[in-house]
Amino acid sequence: MPSGSTSPRAESPTARLFVALWPDAGARTALAIYRDGWRWPQAARPVADENLHATLHFIGSFGRDRIDALASRLAAVRAEAPALRPNRPEVWRGGIAVLTLQGDARLLALHEQVGAVMTGLGIALDDRPFAPHVTLARKASRAVAPDEWPTFDWRPDGIVLVESLGGTAPYRLLHTWRCAP
Repeated sequence: MPSGSTSPRAESPTARLFVALWPDAGARTALAIYRDGWRWPQAARPVADENLHATLHFIGSFGRDRIDALASRLAAVRAEAPALRPNRPEVWRGGIAVLTLQGDARLLALHEQVGAVMTGLGIALDDRPFAPHVTLARKASRAVAPDEWPTFDWRPDGIVLVESLGGTAPYRLLHTWRCAP
């Protein structure tokens, strides 16, 4: 997992943020190999290796002047590292190809704790049920998943506050925190 933090860009008063679980090198390689085994339609946009992740909570547009307060509260989250395992491939509405993930009680506890931080700062939570997954590609409505799914275990060791930039470098890791062992 990347460590440290970088300063948010000052061009805009807001940043598009989310909190995620970032794969280590082994999980990232397994996810990339699995992604590359799909048959993608010509218009598909597979997610680059370095951008594969599992989102815990999407925040959306957030004032840059409040990022330090959010980071400070996220630093206080004391959850155990969850255990994740690939579940099944799906293509969601809008052509989003994903690998759904099974998580244990620690994943749900981490999701709830991060959600509590967000509501404490007045950030609205997504109304949809939590569906742990890794997005593999966009514009992939007619994609065909491989017959066999990956069978690795992924134990993320922390959470990451991420800024979505768009363009060719779509994500910037702003802060990272380790989970309790």
